[in-house]
Amino acid sequence: MASSYAIYTEVCRASSSSTRTNMLYRRFAMSASNDGNDPKGKSAETAINIAPPRVLLVDDSPSDCVTTSINLGRHDVLVSAVEGPRQALEILNSEDVVNLVLTVDCMPHMNGYDLLMEMKKSPKLNHLPVVITSEDIIPDRVKKCMDGGAKDYIQKPINSSNIASILSYI
Repeated sequence: MASSYAIYTEVCRASSSSTRTNMLYRRFAMSASNDGNDPKGKSAETAINIAPPRVLLVDDSPSDCVTTSINLGRHDVLVSAVEGPRQALEILNSEDVVNLVLTVDCMPHMNGYDLLMEMKKSPKLNHLPVVITSEDIIPDRVKKCMDGGAKDYIQKPINSSNIASILSYI
């Protein structure tokens, strides 16, 4: 069986206040049958679309969103990025295809912990794994987030060394 992979990256300005990054991944597997069971002698081709895991990235830094999206995209993960928890809640409440939320802890108006608590209140969202990131690791803050139900608390920047930890929760 031969396989080919295509990764498409699109970064666009969704509005003046948000950046949305989409990583689209498609895999087509083609197989041919020459076992003599095809009475017309034609080979069979099968195309398979495999849906990649989807991460909702919540980060108020557009450059960090792009870097993190690229790093996750290298592992065949579809990433949607928003710059705030309120936008994240809108997406989470309207879509059923998010497998993990990766959020920055410190943001204006509402932080990663607040997002986690809002998600835990919702029967629709309380099962989703949440990984929180921050530039500064403050033990009391880490404990509060982990006690609140976060799967992990990771120091930024997100790079190849901590991607495996994030992906283990999908």
